[in-house]
Amino acid sequence: MNIKNILMLIFLLVSASNTYAQNSAAIKDSLYIQEVEELKEPAKVLHAEPLYIDLIRDLGARKGEKEWNIGLGLTDNQRFDSYEALVEYEWAPIDRLGLEVELPFTIYSPLRGVSEDSVPSDRLNSIKLAAQWTFLVNEPMATSMAIGYINEFELSDFRSFGSPLIKGNVYNPFFVVAKRWGNNYHSLIYTGPMIEQNFQTRDFHTTYDINTSFHYMIAGTRNFIGVEFNKTFDKSDFDMTIRPQMRLSIVDNLLIGIVTGIPVKRENERFSSFVRLIWEPGHKKTHKFSH
Repeated sequence: MNIKNILMLIFLLVSASNTYAQNSAAIKDSLYIQEVEELKEPAKVLHAEPLYIDLIRDLGARKGEKEWNIGLGLTDNQRFDSYEALVEYEWAPIDRLGLEVELPFTIYSPLRGVSEDSVPSDRLNSIKLAAQWTFLVNEPMATSMAIGYINEFELSDFRSFGSPLIKGNVYNPFFVVAKRWGNNYHSLIYTGPMIEQNFQTRDFHTTYDINTSFHYMIAGTRNFIGVEFNKTFDKSDFDMTIRPQMRLSIVDNLLIGIVTGIPVKRENERFSSFVRLIWEPGHKKTHKFSH
């Protein structure tokens, strides 16, 4: 799906949603906000979650929440295409604590005229384990804050799989702050260092990420449109990718997210696309209106 088709799809979604809103003028605000926040204990504020750099679990997660994600992506590089795939499971064992296990894969395909031996080898990138604790939920200000940690065991590629099995580790503490402006506008900052350790050379390499996102959630639905700005600082180097995105609710517990990546300053990476399928087992809609 190219950018033109995605923009057309976003336009059609907004047009259809405006028609829905006009026909449902009695709805004062998003029914989904009511659905999430009507349970007063424990308190929880609805925030739009970015689709590419997603959270470990909803901010203010409630015990028993769980979610499966399947992601598929394509990145156009100068010498090869890379295909991403991920499977992740996230859940909340207690209120406000989210846990996650993720398996990310990458498959590489050389462009015409490029030797297959000159491109990276296919790989199961790592085993990622993560936790996130929401330490602040302020309902009057519609604001939430959380801290978290991701530990990523980096694995060898398939050409040398098992020699060694685990080649390094990535330590990634992070901080999240999110605010909803009124009923429909959402902003979020996700930031923290990524410290990569190579077990063979014993070297450490540190980068710093600042990911900001802005979304508009359409009243009476779980659908939104928005954008992520994914920024990475690596010593004197700076990379940023702009990711326009949209989320559509298919049924009560199944959603799909569509993301386009537009690099602003990258030496080797060009346009990319990413699709995330989100399944929430046990989620039930509590209102009678259409999603």
